[in-house]
Amino acid sequence: MRYLIPLLALAFAASPLVTSSFGGFDPNAFPVPQDDPPVVPAGYAFSIWGLIYLALIAHGLIGLRRGDDPDWAPTRAPLAVSLAVGAVWIPVANSSPVWATVLILIMLAGALVALLRAGPSDPWTLSTPIGLYAGWLTAASAVSLGLLLAGYGITSDLTAALVALTVALAIGLGILNARPSWGYVAPLTWAFTGVGIRNWDDAWILTALALIAAVGVILAGVVMTKARRVSGA
Repeated sequence: MRYLIPLLALAFAASPLVTSSFGGFDPNAFPVPQDDPPVVPAGYAFSIWGLIYLALIAHGLIGLRRGDDPDWAPTRAPLAVSLAVGAVWIPVANSSPVWATVLILIMLAGALVALLRAGPSDPWTLSTPIGLYAGWLTAASAVSLGLLLAGYGITSDLTAALVALTVALAIGLGILNARPSWGYVAPLTWAFTGVGIRNWDDAWILTALALIAAVGVILAGVVMTKARRVSGA
């Protein structure tokens, strides 16, 4: 399994290069076209994928030397599932937002399980790369759900964005309570801030709640990290 992780990380990182690029769901792929959905972060936010790809590749390569290390080994199976699905996600996303959402939820589940299983050793090379990946997938999964809510006319665009923010924040706080990780905090905060900036001129309530969520995640990271240290866990 330790040899599989770097191969899958490379395949995942190469997927945008060997498949048609993904610049977001086709607005007309939904019954209610999503031309300018407020749930999607500002475009600059997606640049974080470059960092995530590099972090996952480095994680996989360093993991080759960790063998059956009990802090590393339990993370590999769920992370492998997530990366394998991620490697084929773009072609699916270009054809079906519904199936893309199903797949990204599978990716999220694998990444979160891997993060929760990561041991305390090598935080910069073990839990931080997985946290970066899991944190961004938390936000991306919520965005996909929000697009489906609005795109299928279940809620308004604004309500869908508010629901997505709530879902991402709830998952984020739950994960941080179980496994404080600044690697996880950073991309989630980045995504919330991106949503706030995207809606700065059009939906002040969404901007306010997104920025409050960003601050809340940071504060939760601080509090839960200190609590973990005090308890000696």
